[in-house]
Parts: sequence; structure tokens; C-alpha cells
Amino acid sequence: MAFLDRQSINSIGFKSIGENILISDKAAFYNPELISIGSNVRIDDFCLLSGTISLGNYIHLSAYNALYGKLGITMEDFSGLSPRCTVFSASDDFSGQSMISPMVPSNLTNVSGGEVKIGRFSQVGANCIILPNLELAEGTVIGAMSLVKESTKAWSLYAGCPAKYIKPRNKNILNLYKTI
Repeated sequence: MAFLDRQSINSIGFKSIGENILISDKAAFYNPELISIGSNVRIDDFCLLSGTISLGNYIHLSAYNALYGKLGITMEDFSGLSPRCTVFSASDDFSGQSMISPMVPSNLTNVSGGEVKIGRFSQVGANCIILPNLELAEGTVIGAMSLVKESTKAWSLYAGCPAKYIKPRNKNILNLYKTI
């Protein structure tokens, strides 16, 4: 994996950018002027970030993630996405009442949704889909191959399609992070 040098990162035109950033030369950014990246962030190969996105500090986006931030995506400190996750902040109306495509006039579509917030210390397992207008509360873990349709409770593990509460999560991370 090849990472961009600081000059190349700066030339992308992000809204803001922190320190100690690793961005793959194979990642893609649409509307980078709407994307803020904190410090100690790593974005791996074939990630796609589009729209209004805010990444906090100590975040890892594994390979093949897609973040569609039309209505906003926020990832707070120490959160991450395992490989092949997709996060949507907006969705088309598939009922047949409206057209579907970013290429047709917006008055013919019916896009809905809302901001997705991924709280501190949250981790999303491989191949998950996060739907619009929800919050993964602090410390949430989502098991691999889950479909998240609703907000979660803090310090809990969820899994399934759709994702359901499985059990509480240990909070020892709160002690560990104080040592950084």
C-alpha cells in the first residue's frame, strides 16, 4: 500500500486536515472541500468519501469503504470501519413515485435521510451497511455483515440483518485511551 505524502494530501483541498495522516493513493474523494479529517487518521485502499464528512482523531477506514455524506456523516474519535462497509446519509425513494439517479433533475427525485453519527470508541465489522439518519452511540460495536437501520445504545454489541442488540460491551477502552 502506498500512502500520499503531505503535499499531495494538502493538494486534495480538504476543508481541514490534522497531523499524522495516512491516505492511500488509491482512495477517492468527491467534494473534498466538505471533508474534515482530524489527526492520526488512516484511510486505506479503495475507500470512497463523498459529501459532508467529519472524521475525528484516531480513526481507521479499512479498504473498500464507501461513505456517502450527502446529508452528513460524523465519525468521532477512536471509531473505525472494517473492510467493505458502506455508510449512507441519504436514500432514494424506491416506491416508483419518484425517479432514481443523481443524473435526473432533483425535482423528479425524492431523496430522504439524515446525518449518520458514529460515536467515540465505536467499531463497525466487515461488510456492514449503515442506513441514514441514525447514531451509533459511544462504544457501539456492529458485528460483521450487519444492516444497521436504527440508532444504538451506548457500550453495546449489535449484529444481524437487521442489526439487533446482542449484549453489553466492556468499557475498559476508557482506561486504555487515557494512556495515549
